[in-house]
Amino acid sequence: MSWLSSLAVLMLAQVPADGAAQLQKVDGVMPALRRMAADPELVQAVRAQNARQVPLATIREQDETWRASPMPTPFKQRVLDTACSRVLNRYRERLGLIVAEAFAMDEQGALVGSTRRTSDYWQGDEAKFQVPFAKGQPLREKPFFDESSQAYVIQVSLPVRDGARTIGALTVGLSLLDL
Repeated sequence: MSWLSSLAVLMLAQVPADGAAQLQKVDGVMPALRRMAADPELVQAVRAQNARQVPLATIREQDETWRASPMPTPFKQRVLDTACSRVLNRYRERLGLIVAEAFAMDEQGALVGSTRRTSDYWQGDEAKFQVPFAKGQPLREKPFFDESSQAYVIQVSLPVRDGARTIGALTVGLSLLDL
């Protein structure tokens, strides 16, 4: 057994049996999540938002406004009505209840589309954006109770690529109760 296999066995030994089963179920969903991150319409929407070159200061102002009100606002509704949001909702419908929420981010971490209102608009300061965008690698976070989706989830984040170049990120909250 290689040292990597040994490490994996040791790590899984510390996860409860149902936790290990849930991790395997997440692995089983990964091909569908990769297809979502590579969907041509989603990639086009991220590319188009990046082309607008919105200054980070403006994005942060929009984020402050977003977080200031838990109520629906015209700006929040515009994000939920984008072509990107429609793509994410199609995948959510196909995958069923396991998808508690999904959202795509541009090259600065601003939302391009979402299946529901998120708690904030700018994700650029969070690992769910930073790891897939900067490192080009998926990130699977620890399970937690997500206020946005009102569910216990495991968030999986993936890079959104235009060819070989990473142009954004996708985060999907997988419902632990429905995995």
